[in-house]
Amino acid sequence: MKTDLLSKFDISAANVETLVSETLRGAEDGELYLEYSESESLTFDNGRLKGGSFGTDQGFGLRAVSGETVGYAHSGEMSEAALKRAADAVSVVVSGRGGTYAAAPSGTNRQRYGSDNPIGAPTFEEKAALLADIDSYLRAKDSKVRQVTASITAAWKVVEILRADGQRYRDVRPMTRFNISVVAGDGDRQESGSYGIGGRKPFADFLIGDSWKTGADEALRQALVNLEAIDAPAGTMDVVLGSGWPGVMLHEAVGHGLEGDFNRKKTSAFAGLMGEMVAAPGVTVVDDGTIDLARGSLTIDDEGTPSAYNVLIENGRLVGYMQDRQNARLMGMKPTGNGRRESYEHQPMPRMTNTYMLSGSQTPEEIIASVKRGLYAVAFGGGQVDITSGKFVFGCTEAYMIEDGKITVPVKGAMLIGNGPEAMRRITMVGNDSRLDTGVGNCGKAGQWVPVGVGQPHLRMNEVTVGGTKA
Repeated sequence: MKTDLLSKFDISAANVETLVSETLRGAEDGELYLEYSESESLTFDNGRLKGGSFGTDQGFGLRAVSGETVGYAHSGEMSEAALKRAADAVSVVVSGRGGTYAAAPSGTNRQRYGSDNPIGAPTFEEKAALLADIDSYLRAKDSKVRQVTASITAAWKVVEILRADGQRYRDVRPMTRFNISVVAGDGDRQESGSYGIGGRKPFADFLIGDSWKTGADEALRQALVNLEAIDAPAGTMDVVLGSGWPGVMLHEAVGHGLEGDFNRKKTSAFAGLMGEMVAAPGVTVVDDGTIDLARGSLTIDDEGTPSAYNVLIENGRLVGYMQDRQNARLMGMKPTGNGRRESYEHQPMPRMTNTYMLSGSQTPEEIIASVKRGLYAVAFGGGQVDITSGKFVFGCTEAYMIEDGKITVPVKGAMLIGNGPEAMRRITMVGNDSRLDTGVGNCGKAGQWVPVGVGQPHLRMNEVTVGGTKA
């Protein structure tokens, strides 16, 4: 298979370069974005292999940028005719305008992940057998297990970016993910638990031997805990958030509000607050696309800009936004390596990579012991956020009561309700155990989905509104 994507056109690379250069003459920015991808997915559900798929895709997207205006056209047909049709469409944006073409992104010689295709190892047959083993293992482990769903997915994507000035960028992006979901029942009551792990790494990194049993045991443990949970109380109370995956609330309630486009358009709750205190002292939030092998990491973003370690909130003060090239230029700032797109069918926009809060000084035990009566939220499910107002609602999938500084009974149905900037000011203790999630995050924005990482240490937030099923 040819992975030099320009060679997939039915004309020479030199002719492609000439056409792109002529089309973008007078534009302020733009590029030809080319992509080839392979993906595989297997799902084992209710005692049998229920789904298996393999697919490939390829195509290009041509973009011209002039001020706030963008012309974009894409095609899955790698031909001169398709490229000329795309050129005709986007050239309308720069016709008669003229402008200075933006300087190219700086290069990088630092790869954040390997380039090997993870789809072939283990083989399809070995993956199917592993999923069957997981099902048998969990059903034999506890008679309360009523349903097991396990899945393995892998993807391999090659990206090339060609600019009008002849600069070319290339990235090869592997991705793997492994998920287990368990439903446990006792009489008429059923509850679920789940576990997932993944990243830009081969399956061998986390499916060696019987290592999958750790994930299976965790999914079962969560389901059995939830089976014993009582209805969560409702009201205003102090809340302790666990480390790792609970950072999804930070991602949604704060992270999106710090993306450049929302702030340029003044539709973010953080718009106009640069340099001001937007969180409690001691709170530092970063977006870091440079973590080796992490799900949200990138060697370069989808405009060719190297990924970076970007501080967004420092000791409570807003100090940075996440930027793609267009919004950075319009705001008089620098690109931060956050120009991302789902595929060649989509335009890039400012998106998060791995967004997390840095560690503080307190231990998790000290934080929990400080709470007289409150909620300990260990894991979250779905949530809703309004970027403009900052208001959010998040459901807890594993939570416990804290009474007299001790974790007591598990509760179900707890919902955290609040406002992102306000919630950041309610943080009174920051743990010393910041970590990322296990590599399962996906982020949606404007109809596009990209892989991300989320994380944080244990946190104490005072006087949070908790919605529950018990008054």
